[in-house]
Amino acid sequence: METRVERLTTPDGDFLDIHYLAGQPGAPLLLLLHGLEGSVRSHYIQGSLLEASRRGWNAAVMVFRSCGSELNRTRRFYHSGETTDLAFTIDHLLSTHGDSPLIVAGFSLGGNVLLKYLGERQHRVSNRIRGAVAVSVPYDLARAAQRINSGFSKLYQRSFIESLKSKATAKCDLFPDVISARQVNSIQTIRDFDNWITAPLHGFHDADDYYTSSSAIGWLSGVRVDTLLLSAVDDPFLPPEVLDDVREAASNNQALHLEFTTHGGHVGFVSGRNPFKPAYYLEDRVGDFLAGRVGPSSPANPNGGSY
Repeated sequence: METRVERLTTPDGDFLDIHYLAGQPGAPLLLLLHGLEGSVRSHYIQGSLLEASRRGWNAAVMVFRSCGSELNRTRRFYHSGETTDLAFTIDHLLSTHGDSPLIVAGFSLGGNVLLKYLGERQHRVSNRIRGAVAVSVPYDLARAAQRINSGFSKLYQRSFIESLKSKATAKCDLFPDVISARQVNSIQTIRDFDNWITAPLHGFHDADDYYTSSSAIGWLSGVRVDTLLLSAVDDPFLPPEVLDDVREAASNNQALHLEFTTHGGHVGFVSGRNPFKPAYYLEDRVGDFLAGRVGPSSPANPNGGSY
């Protein structure tokens, strides 16, 4: 869908691109966070924008550093536990959208960032944030990195690594004192990338240090915003037993609403008996949950539009 792009200058001199879709005046604002190496073009982001338009909501997509049309300026990239850009974006949206309620949906890595943001801030989260949805989250980053390096999941890992290595090579050209070409060429797995790129660029000792401090499962107890956790047991990026651990971690937090389906894959949840008329459960479920936190839907905006 056509969007208007705003470029924000971050406190450290970098930039973030925010894509906007216009809804009805005064309607809720839906903030969307994409996954690893995703973008505004990711299928689940486009589907969510269509759902927002159908409900008359305004929408904004925060594009993580280096995931837009050009490489970011600073040494750092983005990662599953980096919440300062999200906090900066939310503060900006709250200051520029009057009294409109804010609802947030994060997918995969974006869902991990969202849960960590909510969990670490707890009662300091703005009361204008009425609801959140975290879809297909890699709750335990260490076990997710291990899972994606096995079996059929390696196909997904290969695609991610090609994209990440390309960016790391460009970053190496800009900052040869931080990343060496030899390290980039040696990367074969997600864990390699996190150990040799993510960790040193973002102040972690190694991949294990990064995984321990950034995994969403460790932040669930602090979430105070009504939040839907939507995942599938057959997600190829996560061992199913991790979801059992999530159930236990979330068991005493009434703000968390768990929905773990048998099937759905990773950010999929496509159903229907007729392959030519698939049913997209994900967009409907996210929309319905968030609508329940902001009241009845506004009149539909059939054409969408940027503003």
